[in-house]
Amino acid sequence: MNKTRLEAFSDGVIAIIITIMVLEMKSPEGGSLAALMPLIPVFFSYVISFVFVGIYWNNHHHLMQTVKQVNGKILWANLHLLFWLSIIPFCTSWVEENFFDPWPFVLYGINMQMAGLAYYILIQAIISHHGDESDLKKVIGGDLKGKISHICYWIAIPLAFFNTILCFILYAIVAAMWFIPDKRIERLFGKDHNIKGGIANQ
Repeated sequence: MNKTRLEAFSDGVIAIIITIMVLEMKSPEGGSLAALMPLIPVFFSYVISFVFVGIYWNNHHHLMQTVKQVNGKILWANLHLLFWLSIIPFCTSWVEENFFDPWPFVLYGINMQMAGLAYYILIQAIISHHGDESDLKKVIGGDLKGKISHICYWIAIPLAFFNTILCFILYAIVAAMWFIPDKRIERLFGKDHNIKGGIANQ
């Protein structure tokens, strides 16, 4: 099956997720700068979630460059990823409204942990469908950043019960790690560009 509908549907869902998050940001009561102060945690919560969603969209785009065709397993794995991403607006809103309470941060971390796991499952579904000689299998390696991310989440989640600020900082560190798109795939298609022409810019 062609991958076009999967990409279009994923882009649409991610766009809606971002739209929902920004709609959750309410304007302050009052016209002074002081009225903005209570919204600082709301703003930073939105920013970190926006970055996370943007990272998934960016890396999903890169990942799809390695896909020649899809099957049912890949479609369901992709829906599994979108499910966890679609919960981000709810978790973000709960964090915004209860910035110094631990449980919103715990749920937020679990949500991010599950989204990361879902992305890994999607990668494995693509490799399984295209075989061990696929482009993705050649470049994926040991996925060091993925392992470090999971470790950070496992530290941050219980840390929320002691210090939500430090927990939030750990989540931000994970986002910073993934801010740059996956260079392994970019390098692969950079090489292909010299041979096939133009594919790296698609």
